[in-house]
Amino acid sequence: MALFFTAIAMLSLPACSNKAVTTGLSSGSIIQDSLARTYLLYIPYSYDGTQSMPLVIVLHGGGGTAQGMIGLTQDGFNNLADEEGFVAVYPQGLEVAGFEAGWNDGRDERFSQTDDAGFISALIDYLEQTININHDRVYVTGISNGAHMSMCLARELSDRIAAVAPVAYAMPEKYASTPVSTEPVSVLVMTGTEDPLTPWEGGETPDPTGERMLGSILSVPATMEVIAASDNCSSIPVVSWEPNAAPLDGTSVRVETFSQCTNGTEVILYAIVGGGHTWPGGWQYSSELIIGKTCRDIDACEVIWDFFQRHSK
Repeated sequence: MALFFTAIAMLSLPACSNKAVTTGLSSGSIIQDSLARTYLLYIPYSYDGTQSMPLVIVLHGGGGTAQGMIGLTQDGFNNLADEEGFVAVYPQGLEVAGFEAGWNDGRDERFSQTDDAGFISALIDYLEQTININHDRVYVTGISNGAHMSMCLARELSDRIAAVAPVAYAMPEKYASTPVSTEPVSVLVMTGTEDPLTPWEGGETPDPTGERMLGSILSVPATMEVIAASDNCSSIPVVSWEPNAAPLDGTSVRVETFSQCTNGTEVILYAIVGGGHTWPGGWQYSSELIIGKTCRDIDACEVIWDFFQRHSK
């Protein structure tokens, strides 16, 4: 399992200095806990500073990179940023547990002790100081280890995060009795029923090196029950199906919507039937034999942004 997202190594970007506003894609860094923490930033070309814009934080998976996340999503969030008018930021994790980069998502202190929640909070602060960000419309998404980190941020920064959208995620058993957030946060989960690394039925999960286990996860249905209960949603979801736009991809998409949640929040599951440890509509970064199928019926970036823009603090 050591590959995870190490396959996602894209062409290097030229180094950029931290400027207050550079439209398009740039790189930057901040100092947090005496460490230089880096990120890639995409500011839409329409940005002129006169109107505040939402912020979408996009987290790579274990062993991945910020640049690789742009590749995995096939520039989906950057293109939407230009079309819809929001800022996208791709933070970079630090080396953990003997592989390239990852996040301290709270599952196992042996995995990482880095204060990544503190880094993301400081990064939000920095971006709000240098760009006209709408502080009521800050969102987080990510895949795998980045998905777990997204939910960690929902717990630890719920006063700042309006909605999260973890992809390839199921809740660790250790958090089953812990509040998902201290303030209402909307949650969209997108997980494949045939994900070999995040088992739909739950159970033990490995770290990205495959050398040790990070603890048991709940089944995806049990995960949704916990999240829906945390937002006081109805316990029985409304079920619908997305059009089968790509009948040859071996997947289909079932949508389960938990309604009547606290303060207008939403809890939604996109069950990618037949899907693997992949980003729907994204790059098939490894063999289907290893990571499973990539759904082509939907574009995860578009679904997630549509979900995000319905919610604010």
